[in-house]
Amino acid sequence: MLIRRIFNTPAAYRDPFAELDRMRREMDMLTGNLFRPPGQQVFSAGVFPAVNLTEDKDNYYLRAELPGVTADALDIQATGKSIAISGERTFAPESDKAKYHRREREAGRFSRIMELPGDIDSEKVSAGLASGILTITILKSEVAKPRQISIK
Repeated sequence: MLIRRIFNTPAAYRDPFAELDRMRREMDMLTGNLFRPPGQQVFSAGVFPAVNLTEDKDNYYLRAELPGVTADALDIQATGKSIAISGERTFAPESDKAKYHRREREAGRFSRIMELPGDIDSEKVSAGLASGILTITILKSEVAKPRQISIK
């Protein structure tokens, strides 16, 4: 009671930051969590494959997670400095009477284009699919390969 009289505040305590928290939640919904720090992004389930791209002296290696996708449902194209992967993931249809409690697995068409750090030889690209992992081996062009320079 004494504090209320001295600082002229209402009897019920109100959090001064409650309105700011509400506005932040609404902005997060509008922006789709674009401004969250790394590691706190909320990604929705989708059909785009997760990809790792590595390299060694002669090749680039692209590995994509494609569970449930068959080799004949994939299309891979190599040009200049990029690799394009597209295809379709399908699942057996559920019963018409099925009631979903959670649905995170998606089916449908996907397409992903990966820019590579250097030029590639598009004639020498090989791909393999095993255990749901697509592995593409991409030979670097002679221009992109590091050269050993000898000192005279």
